[in-house]
Amino acid sequence: MRLAGKVAIVTGGATGMGKAIALALGREGAAIVVNYSKSVEDAEATVRELTEIGCTAIPSRADVSVDKQVRAMVNCTISHFGRLDILVNNAGFTRSVPLADLEALSEEIWDKTLAINLKGAFFCARAATPPMKRQGSGAVVNIASVAGINGQGSSIAYCASKAGLISLTKSLAIALAPEIRVNGIAPGFVMTRWNAGRQAWHPGIIAATPLHRLGEAEDIGRLAVALVADASFVTGQTIIADGGNSI
Repeated sequence: MRLAGKVAIVTGGATGMGKAIALALGREGAAIVVNYSKSVEDAEATVRELTEIGCTAIPSRADVSVDKQVRAMVNCTISHFGRLDILVNNAGFTRSVPLADLEALSEEIWDKTLAINLKGAFFCARAATPPMKRQGSGAVVNIASVAGINGQGSSIAYCASKAGLISLTKSLAIALAPEIRVNGIAPGFVMTRWNAGRQAWHPGIIAATPLHRLGEAEDIGRLAVALVADASFVTGQTIIADGGNSI
């Protein structure tokens, strides 16, 4: 129970990696605000799972790309719990567009990808800063991607948004120190609903990965816990979590 008494907001916390992160934080004693944009049923189901393991949890609807909604979510968190200790910027968007098909990457895709993946993370961190500063401590974890490092992903816009998030992690770490630590996680291929249907890729990825397995959402959850609970002298870093595939 390393996070007993702490309060965490996990954006995009209803499904996939966000859900795994929320559960991992909850198992360590944190109260969880499960943010969602559209998936109300999934959010309520995740809240029930958290409650079943003895965690206090509430759902909170907010589009992270809308600053007014983000500020309302943080204010609601403070009103309900009285504090905010952890922010996990996990909410994300992508649409598959082959990298070479430049004409298919519309302005609409660019705008939505950057608005959610990059601008949304900034809005959330900015809104969380005042209560964390007042407390004298806080931790932010940004969920990036190896696509932001190697330039290979579901679209050029997605890769650029995650590269921007890695840069944002460094800038925020400088801006918010010493009270607030800001770190990132760059997952590789992780088994979520998005990747589960790509079974043809799995053997090749496993063969090219030194740890000889695919990543699981729970792997990211455990790493997020380590960054907020244990890594007290680490800030501005983005940890690659891909089983060694990138090396």
